[in-house]
Amino acid sequence: MIENWKIPLLMTLIAGFATVIGGFITFLVKKNNLKVLSLGLGFSAGVMIFVSFTEILSTAEGLLKEYYPIDYHWIMFWGFIAGVIVSKLIDTFLPDHVEGDLLEGSEGSKRTHRIKRAGVLTAIAIAVHNFPEGLGTFLVSSQDIAIGITVALAIALHNIPEGIAVALPIYHATGKKRMAIWYSFWTGMTEPIGALIGLALLHWFLPQVFVGFFMAAVVGIMIYISFDTLLPLSHEYGDWHYAITGVMSGIIVIWASLLLLNGY
Repeated sequence: MIENWKIPLLMTLIAGFATVIGGFITFLVKKNNLKVLSLGLGFSAGVMIFVSFTEILSTAEGLLKEYYPIDYHWIMFWGFIAGVIVSKLIDTFLPDHVEGDLLEGSEGSKRTHRIKRAGVLTAIAIAVHNFPEGLGTFLVSSQDIAIGITVALAIALHNIPEGIAVALPIYHATGKKRMAIWYSFWTGMTEPIGALIGLALLHWFLPQVFVGFFMAAVVGIMIYISFDTLLPLSHEYGDWHYAITGVMSGIIVIWASLLLLNGY
């Protein structure tokens, strides 16, 4: 049984709820005025990449080395590959973006319908993508709360523009703020659902020794998300200068915070 599972679950819930913040931002600003999100997304990517390779993999190593003193390197490697494969399969069968032609069309009701359809498809896609993020956030937090906080923060930052991506077309097509917020809310709630399933698997089906393998898989998922989603979106909201500034800022801030948390 995972000790202190309530805090990791709460952190995953908060990270998922950030999509609602994005939903509310939709009513305040337009997409082309969201360059601050470019920095935020780059920052999130920097945090996730740094934490993945310096902290989460070392945690996985510590969990596996005791049981597999010779083969733990390969177990970590294949765990990473498994995470990448899972992310790629999700991306292949349900990409996390909607093709631009869904937003084009004739004036009037046909265009409104297509815009709303784009919002619904985006909501479904993001909901599916958020599921492994919730599982990963929970697994990391259950092993190290300090690292889990940084991961949850990074996930929350990149969930804000996801909420915008869902709420913006729904709101523009229907004019209903409540509906737009509702869609953005449910896309984020798949993250705590993923955490609950992770808790159930680790409690009832999987011995603790396999947590190391899944931690390595989480690294694969987080690295894939960083390069496939966060950095391209950062470029879309600003430019590569914003993106790289955000990445380096994220690495510097998280490195310093981890040194302080560890008492150095």
